[in-house]
Amino acid sequence: MAAVNGVAMYSETDPKSSQALVQQYAGLVKKIATHLMGRLPPCVQLDDLIQSGMIGLLEAAKKYDASKGASFETYAGIRIRGSMLDEIRRGDWAPRSVHRNSRRVTDAIKQVEGQTGRDAQDHEVAKEMGISVDEYHSYLQDSVGSKLFSFEELIAEGEYQQEDIHGTTPGPFDDVAKQRFRRKLTDAITRLPERERLTLALYYNEELNLKEIGEILGVSESRVSQIHSQAAHRLKSRLLEWNDETA
Repeated sequence: MAAVNGVAMYSETDPKSSQALVQQYAGLVKKIATHLMGRLPPCVQLDDLIQSGMIGLLEAAKKYDASKGASFETYAGIRIRGSMLDEIRRGDWAPRSVHRNSRRVTDAIKQVEGQTGRDAQDHEVAKEMGISVDEYHSYLQDSVGSKLFSFEELIAEGEYQQEDIHGTTPGPFDDVAKQRFRRKLTDAITRLPERERLTLALYYNEELNLKEIGEILGVSESRVSQIHSQAAHRLKSRLLEWNDETA
């Protein structure tokens, strides 16, 4: 039976069908690339993201299976974003110190929350790291400006943990693992501090920019950036146990 818009009729054995899908959804690549550009430094070029995203779209067009239940746009969006993230990681511009400090932030949050049983506060994380609150905020700013460490990366890691960009065939328990990850991620998001949860909702669901979110929260654009980064670090720290369990 044909799916909506006839997507189910496309076959990976039919190059013309794949080409038609690529042409139809090329605009999705640019949309995702533009969205990612909002949190990347100027050295990252939009054309480079679009080029890597097109590779992801081509992969999606070849491998899409309508019988799995997901719409092509949803499936393609995951592949496109994952391809862009892979390209960004390969061309990582961040100094080692930024990566090191980013890991320190995640570890410190996990340590504090493990000790207190509640959300770690800025001053507590800074104290655990042996730095000032201002330095801590600087680390958060650096990680958002120099490394793609965001909500999308967490999602992409969950979606791609069993199927890499080269198309490794999924195993029989992969769907179960993905469902477990989504439940774990959803739970971690709902347990974020209210302001961090609201920032993610406004940014990813409502697609507001940092300035608009700052106006709603009554804080500066740079502070919104820090809140966004802290939410990503907090989620990362709370998903470490899940990653250890599945390693």
